[in-house]
Amino acid sequence: MTDPSPRADTALETADDEAGFHLTTREGWRRFTAEPPASPRLLTADEYTALSSLEREIDDEARLDHHARLLVVATSTVRHTVTCGRRLVLLNRHAISARRGLIVSGPAGTGKTIAITQLGRSHELLDRARNPHSRDRIPVVYITVPPAATARMVAAEFARFLGLPVRRRSNITDLIEAVVGVCTDTRTGLVLVDELHNISLTSQNGADVADTLKYFSERIPATFIYAGINIERSNLLSGTRGAQIAGRFTLIPTHAFPYGTEWQGLVATLENTLLLHRHRPGTLVALDRYLHERTGGMIGALSHAIRGAAIDAILTGTEKITKKSLETIPLDYSAQNPSALVRPRVARW
Repeated sequence: MTDPSPRADTALETADDEAGFHLTTREGWRRFTAEPPASPRLLTADEYTALSSLEREIDDEARLDHHARLLVVATSTVRHTVTCGRRLVLLNRHAISARRGLIVSGPAGTGKTIAITQLGRSHELLDRARNPHSRDRIPVVYITVPPAATARMVAAEFARFLGLPVRRRSNITDLIEAVVGVCTDTRTGLVLVDELHNISLTSQNGADVADTLKYFSERIPATFIYAGINIERSNLLSGTRGAQIAGRFTLIPTHAFPYGTEWQGLVATLENTLLLHRHRPGTLVALDRYLHERTGGMIGALSHAIRGAAIDAILTGTEKITKKSLETIPLDYSAQNPSALVRPRVARW
Protein backbone atom coordinates (compact mmCIF):
# COMPACT_ATOMS: atom_id res chain seq x y z
CA MET A 1 0.00 0.00 0.00
CA THR A 2 1.34 3.45 -0.93
CA ASP A 3 1.33 6.16 1.71
CA PRO A 4 -0.42 9.11 0.04
CA SER A 5 1.12 11.63 2.40
CA PRO A 6 3.20 11.11 5.53
CA ARG A 7 1.45 14.05 7.17
CA ALA A 8 -2.06 13.63 5.76
CA ASP A 9 -3.52 11.96 8.84
CA THR A 10 -1.87 14.49 11.13
CA ALA A 11 -3.23 17.40 9.12
CA LEU A 12 -6.75 16.01 9.21
CA GLU A 13 -6.54 15.28 12.93
CA THR A 14 -5.36 18.86 13.51
CA ALA A 15 -8.28 20.19 11.48
CA ASP A 16 -10.71 18.15 13.59
CA ASP A 17 -9.04 19.36 16.80
CA GLU A 18 -9.39 22.99 15.72
CA ALA A 19 -13.14 22.69 15.19
CA GLY A 20 -15.04 24.61 17.82
CA PHE A 21 -12.07 26.70 18.93
CA HIS A 22 -12.15 30.42 18.28
CA LEU A 23 -9.58 33.16 18.64
CA THR A 24 -11.76 34.72 21.34
CA THR A 25 -10.92 31.84 23.69
CA ARG A 26 -7.55 31.21 25.27
CA GLU A 27 -7.47 27.68 23.84
CA GLY A 28 -8.26 28.92 20.35
CA TRP A 29 -5.63 31.65 20.55
CA ARG A 30 -2.99 29.17 21.69
CA ARG A 31 -3.76 26.94 18.71
CA PHE A 32 -3.56 29.96 16.40
CA THR A 33 -0.12 30.94 17.71
CA ALA A 34 1.22 27.38 17.53
CA GLU A 35 3.21 26.23 14.53
CA PRO A 36 0.85 25.58 11.59
CA PRO A 37 0.62 21.98 10.41
CA ALA A 38 2.97 21.05 7.59
CA SER A 39 1.45 21.07 4.12
CA PRO A 40 0.87 17.68 2.52
CA ARG A 41 3.31 16.67 -0.21
CA LEU A 42 2.05 16.91 -3.77
CA LEU A 43 2.46 13.42 -5.20
CA THR A 44 3.83 12.83 -8.66
CA ALA A 45 1.39 11.74 -11.35
CA ASP A 46 2.60 8.13 -11.11
CA GLU A 47 2.33 8.08 -7.31
CA TYR A 48 -1.20 9.51 -7.40
CA THR A 49 -2.33 7.05 -10.09
CA ALA A 50 -1.00 4.13 -8.03
CA LEU A 51 -3.15 5.01 -5.02
CA SER A 52 -6.13 2.91 -4.09
CA SER A 53 -9.55 4.55 -3.99
CA LEU A 54 -9.40 5.07 -0.23
CA GLU A 55 -5.83 6.37 -0.35
CA ARG A 56 -6.82 8.83 -3.05
CA GLU A 57 -9.71 10.08 -0.95
CA ILE A 58 -7.37 10.61 1.99
CA ASP A 59 -4.87 12.49 -0.16
CA ASP A 60 -7.62 14.64 -1.71
CA GLU A 61 -9.05 15.44 1.71
CA ALA A 62 -5.65 16.53 3.00
CA ARG A 63 -5.20 18.82 -0.01
CA LEU A 64 -8.72 20.22 0.40
CA ASP A 65 -7.94 21.05 4.01
CA HIS A 66 -4.69 22.70 2.92
CA HIS A 67 -6.49 25.00 0.47
CA ALA A 68 -9.26 25.72 2.96
CA ARG A 69 -6.77 27.26 5.37
CA LEU A 70 -6.33 31.00 5.14
CA LEU A 71 -2.76 31.70 4.09
CA VAL A 72 -1.35 34.77 5.82
CA VAL A 73 0.64 36.87 3.37
CA ALA A 74 3.01 39.46 4.80
CA THR A 75 1.48 42.44 3.03
CA SER A 76 2.71 45.98 3.59
CA THR A 77 -0.26 46.54 5.91
CA VAL A 78 0.60 43.52 8.04
CA ARG A 79 4.26 44.54 8.23
CA HIS A 80 3.40 48.15 9.10
CA THR A 81 0.93 47.08 11.80
CA VAL A 82 3.42 44.67 13.40
CA THR A 83 6.17 47.30 13.34
CA CYS A 84 3.98 50.06 14.81
CA GLY A 85 2.49 47.70 17.39
CA ARG A 86 5.84 46.45 18.63
CA ARG A 87 7.12 50.03 18.83
CA LEU A 88 4.14 51.04 20.98
CA VAL A 89 4.60 48.02 23.27
CA LEU A 90 8.16 49.17 23.93
CA LEU A 91 7.18 52.82 24.40
CA ASN A 92 4.41 51.82 26.81
CA ARG A 93 6.58 49.43 28.81
CA HIS A 94 7.33 51.92 31.59
CA ALA A 95 4.30 54.19 31.16
CA ILE A 96 2.22 54.69 34.29
CA SER A 97 -0.75 56.23 32.50
CA ALA A 98 -1.83 57.61 29.12
CA ARG A 99 -0.47 54.59 27.25
CA ARG A 100 -0.81 54.96 23.51
CA GLY A 101 -2.53 52.53 21.21
CA LEU A 102 -3.29 51.70 17.60
CA ILE A 103 -6.44 51.64 15.47
CA VAL A 104 -6.46 49.62 12.24
CA SER A 105 -9.33 50.90 10.12
CA GLY A 106 -10.63 50.38 6.61
CA PRO A 107 -13.31 48.73 4.47
CA ALA A 108 -14.31 45.12 5.03
CA GLY A 109 -12.03 42.56 3.41
CA THR A 110 -8.87 44.65 3.52
CA GLY A 111 -6.99 42.55 6.08
CA LYS A 112 -7.60 44.36 9.38
CA THR A 113 -8.12 41.24 11.48
CA ILE A 114 -5.17 39.50 9.85
CA ALA A 115 -2.96 42.50 10.62
CA ILE A 116 -3.79 42.74 14.33
CA THR A 117 -3.77 38.97 14.91
CA GLN A 118 -0.35 38.71 13.28
CA LEU A 119 0.83 41.45 15.61
CA GLY A 120 -0.61 39.45 18.50
CA ARG A 121 1.02 36.24 17.31
CA SER A 122 4.38 37.98 16.99
CA HIS A 123 4.08 39.40 20.51
CA GLU A 124 3.04 36.06 22.00
CA LEU A 125 5.88 34.11 20.37
CA LEU A 126 8.41 36.72 21.47
CA ASP A 127 7.09 36.55 25.03
CA ARG A 128 7.35 32.75 25.03
CA ALA A 129 10.92 32.95 23.76
CA ARG A 130 11.84 35.35 26.55
CA ASN A 131 10.05 33.31 29.22
CA PRO A 132 10.47 29.69 28.08
CA HIS A 133 9.79 28.14 31.50
CA SER A 134 6.74 30.21 32.42
CA ARG A 135 3.37 28.53 31.99
CA ASP A 136 1.14 31.05 33.72
CA ARG A 137 1.58 34.03 31.40
CA ILE A 138 -1.15 35.33 29.08
CA PRO A 139 0.76 37.81 26.89
CA VAL A 140 -2.15 38.56 24.54
CA VAL A 141 -5.91 38.95 24.98
CA TYR A 142 -8.13 38.97 21.87
CA ILE A 143 -11.83 39.85 21.91
CA THR A 144 -14.46 41.02 19.45
CA VAL A 145 -17.08 43.62 20.30
CA PRO A 146 -20.54 41.99 20.01
CA PRO A 147 -23.28 43.74 18.03
CA ALA A 148 -25.37 46.06 20.22
CA ALA A 149 -22.82 45.50 22.97
CA THR A 150 -23.24 46.64 26.53
CA ALA A 151 -20.42 47.32 28.95
CA ARG A 152 -21.14 44.06 30.79
CA MET A 153 -21.06 42.09 27.52
CA VAL A 154 -17.60 43.45 26.69
CA ALA A 155 -16.34 42.73 30.20
CA ALA A 156 -17.73 39.21 29.81
CA GLU A 157 -15.80 38.79 26.52
CA PHE A 158 -12.58 39.57 28.37
CA ALA A 159 -13.52 37.13 31.14
CA ARG A 160 -14.35 34.32 28.72
CA PHE A 161 -11.03 34.68 26.92
CA LEU A 162 -9.23 34.39 30.24
CA GLY A 163 -11.28 31.35 31.24
CA LEU A 164 -13.04 33.15 34.09
CA PRO A 165 -16.59 32.04 34.98
CA VAL A 166 -19.33 34.36 33.75
CA ARG A 167 -22.54 33.86 35.67
CA ARG A 168 -25.84 35.66 35.39
CA ARG A 169 -25.45 37.07 38.86
CA SER A 170 -21.94 38.39 38.12
CA ASN A 171 -22.16 42.17 37.98
CA ILE A 172 -19.91 44.31 35.80
CA THR A 173 -17.78 45.50 38.72
CA ASP A 174 -16.96 41.91 39.70
CA LEU A 175 -16.11 41.04 36.09
CA ILE A 176 -13.88 44.07 35.60
CA GLU A 177 -11.97 43.50 38.83
CA ALA A 178 -11.45 39.82 38.01
CA VAL A 179 -10.24 40.63 34.48
CA VAL A 180 -7.87 43.35 35.64
CA GLY A 181 -6.49 41.09 38.36
CA VAL A 182 -5.82 38.15 36.03
CA CYS A 183 -4.34 40.31 33.25
CA THR A 184 -2.02 41.98 35.72
CA ASP A 185 -0.94 38.71 37.35
CA THR A 186 -0.37 36.95 34.02
CA ARG A 187 1.62 39.84 32.51
CA THR A 188 -0.75 40.64 29.65
CA GLY A 189 1.11 43.06 27.40
CA LEU A 190 -1.18 43.34 24.38
CA VAL A 191 -4.98 43.59 24.17
CA LEU A 192 -6.61 43.21 20.73
CA VAL A 193 -10.17 44.50 20.36
CA ASP A 194 -11.76 43.66 17.00
CA GLU A 195 -15.07 44.78 15.43
CA LEU A 196 -14.82 48.20 17.08
CA HIS A 197 -17.39 49.57 14.63
CA ASN A 198 -20.07 47.78 16.68
CA ILE A 199 -19.76 50.63 19.20
CA SER A 200 -21.82 53.77 18.64
CA LEU A 201 -21.27 56.74 20.90
CA THR A 202 -24.74 58.03 20.06
CA SER A 203 -26.28 55.41 22.36
CA GLN A 204 -25.85 55.14 26.12
CA ASN A 205 -24.74 51.51 25.78
CA GLY A 206 -22.09 52.50 23.24
CA ALA A 207 -20.82 55.28 25.47
CA ASP A 208 -20.64 52.86 28.39
CA VAL A 209 -18.66 50.36 26.29
CA ALA A 210 -16.18 53.08 25.28
CA ASP A 211 -15.80 54.08 28.94
CA THR A 212 -15.27 50.44 29.95
CA LEU A 213 -12.53 49.94 27.33
CA LYS A 214 -10.87 53.17 28.48
CA TYR A 215 -11.04 51.96 32.09
CA PHE A 216 -9.50 48.63 31.11
CA SER A 217 -6.70 50.44 29.26
CA GLU A 218 -5.95 52.49 32.39
CA ARG A 219 -6.01 49.56 34.79
CA ILE A 220 -4.31 46.88 32.67
CA PRO A 221 -0.62 47.65 31.97
CA ALA A 222 -0.90 46.68 28.30
CA THR A 223 -0.98 48.21 24.83
CA PHE A 224 -4.48 48.29 23.33
CA ILE A 225 -4.98 47.67 19.61
CA TYR A 226 -8.36 48.32 18.00
CA ALA A 227 -9.66 47.27 14.57
CA GLY A 228 -12.91 48.11 12.82
CA ILE A 229 -14.59 49.21 9.62
CA ASN A 230 -13.96 52.84 8.65
CA ILE A 231 -13.54 54.02 12.23
CA GLU A 232 -12.38 57.47 11.14
CA ARG A 233 -15.76 58.00 9.45
CA SER A 234 -17.75 56.91 12.50
CA ASN A 235 -18.57 58.91 15.63
CA LEU A 236 -15.97 57.05 17.68
CA LEU A 237 -13.41 59.81 17.23
CA SER A 238 -15.77 62.74 17.83
CA GLY A 239 -17.02 64.42 20.97
CA THR A 240 -15.36 64.31 24.38
CA ARG A 241 -14.96 60.53 24.47
CA GLY A 242 -13.83 60.41 20.85
CA ALA A 243 -11.26 63.13 21.47
CA GLN A 244 -9.69 61.01 24.22
CA ILE A 245 -9.37 58.07 21.82
CA ALA A 246 -8.07 60.25 18.97
CA GLY A 247 -5.49 61.80 21.27
CA ARG A 248 -3.98 58.47 22.30
CA PHE A 249 -4.36 56.21 19.28
CA THR A 250 -2.49 56.15 15.99
CA LEU A 251 -4.60 55.18 12.99
CA ILE A 252 -3.37 52.77 10.34
CA PRO A 253 -5.65 52.77 7.27
CA THR A 254 -6.24 49.62 5.26
CA HIS A 255 -7.50 49.76 1.71
CA ALA A 256 -7.82 47.88 -1.54
CA PHE A 257 -4.47 47.21 -3.19
CA PRO A 258 -3.72 49.14 -6.38
CA TYR A 259 -2.57 47.09 -9.33
CA GLY A 260 1.19 47.00 -9.15
CA THR A 261 4.22 45.14 -7.87
CA GLU A 262 2.78 44.26 -4.48
CA TRP A 263 -0.45 42.92 -5.98
CA GLN A 264 1.50 40.83 -8.48
CA GLY A 265 3.56 39.45 -5.61
CA LEU A 266 0.43 38.53 -3.66
CA VAL A 267 -0.94 36.57 -6.61
CA ALA A 268 2.39 34.79 -7.13
CA THR A 269 2.63 33.90 -3.43
CA LEU A 270 -0.86 32.41 -3.38
CA GLU A 271 -0.21 30.47 -6.60
CA ASN A 272 2.94 28.96 -5.09
CA THR A 273 0.84 27.37 -2.33
CA LEU A 274 -1.35 25.38 -4.74
CA LEU A 275 -1.25 21.58 -4.57
CA LEU A 276 -2.95 20.66 -7.84
CA HIS A 277 -1.77 17.90 -10.17
CA ARG A 278 -2.48 19.57 -13.51
CA HIS A 279 -2.13 23.25 -12.70
CA ARG A 280 0.41 25.04 -14.88
CA PRO A 281 2.67 27.34 -12.80
CA GLY A 282 2.39 30.96 -13.84
CA THR A 283 -1.27 30.73 -14.90
CA LEU A 284 -2.49 32.97 -12.09
CA VAL A 285 0.44 35.36 -12.46
CA ALA A 286 -0.61 35.85 -16.08
CA LEU A 287 -4.13 36.60 -14.82
CA ASP A 288 -3.09 39.06 -12.11
CA ARG A 289 -4.71 42.06 -13.81
CA TYR A 290 -7.95 40.13 -14.34
CA LEU A 291 -7.85 39.07 -10.68
CA HIS A 292 -7.38 42.69 -9.63
CA GLU A 293 -10.36 43.81 -11.69
CA ARG A 294 -12.47 40.90 -10.45
CA THR A 295 -11.70 41.41 -6.75
CA GLY A 296 -11.38 45.19 -6.69
CA GLY A 297 -7.91 44.78 -5.19
CA MET A 298 -9.30 43.24 -2.00
CA ILE A 299 -6.89 40.75 -0.43
CA GLY A 300 -9.76 38.86 1.24
CA ALA A 301 -11.58 38.42 -2.05
CA LEU A 302 -8.38 37.37 -3.84
CA SER A 303 -7.65 34.67 -1.27
CA HIS A 304 -11.26 33.46 -1.38
CA ALA A 305 -11.29 33.27 -5.19
CA ILE A 306 -8.03 31.32 -5.49
CA ARG A 307 -8.67 28.96 -2.59
CA GLY A 308 -12.24 28.37 -3.76
CA ALA A 309 -11.11 27.59 -7.30
CA ALA A 310 -8.45 25.20 -5.94
CA ILE A 311 -11.07 23.34 -3.89
CA ASP A 312 -13.34 23.09 -6.93
CA ALA A 313 -10.42 21.80 -9.01
CA ILE A 314 -9.94 18.89 -6.60
CA LEU A 315 -13.65 18.15 -6.19
CA THR A 316 -14.27 18.12 -9.96
CA GLY A 317 -11.04 16.31 -10.80
CA THR A 318 -9.78 19.01 -13.18
CA GLU A 319 -6.81 19.64 -10.85
CA LYS A 320 -6.08 23.08 -12.30
CA ILE A 321 -7.26 26.68 -12.08
CA THR A 322 -8.21 28.62 -15.18
CA LYS A 323 -9.86 31.97 -15.82
CA LYS A 324 -13.10 30.13 -16.49
CA SER A 325 -12.97 28.29 -13.17
CA LEU A 326 -12.18 31.53 -11.32
CA GLU A 327 -15.26 33.12 -12.86
CA THR A 328 -17.47 30.47 -11.25
CA ILE A 329 -16.42 31.47 -7.72
CA PRO A 330 -18.94 33.98 -6.32
CA LEU A 331 -17.34 36.87 -4.45
CA ASP A 332 -18.68 39.25 -1.84
CA TYR A 333 -20.71 42.28 -2.87
CA SER A 334 -17.94 44.79 -2.07
CA ALA A 335 -15.42 43.01 -4.29
CA GLN A 336 -17.83 42.74 -7.20
CA ASN A 337 -19.12 46.31 -6.78
CA PRO A 338 -16.08 48.37 -5.74
CA SER A 339 -17.79 51.63 -6.76
CA ALA A 340 -20.33 51.04 -3.97
CA LEU A 341 -17.64 51.21 -1.30
CA VAL A 342 -17.12 54.28 0.81
CA ARG A 343 -13.38 54.73 0.55
CA PRO A 344 -11.67 55.94 3.72
CA ARG A 345 -9.44 58.97 3.70
CA VAL A 346 -5.80 57.92 3.60
CA ALA A 347 -3.88 59.17 6.62
CA ARG A 348 -0.64 61.01 6.01
CA TRP A 349 2.39 59.79 7.86
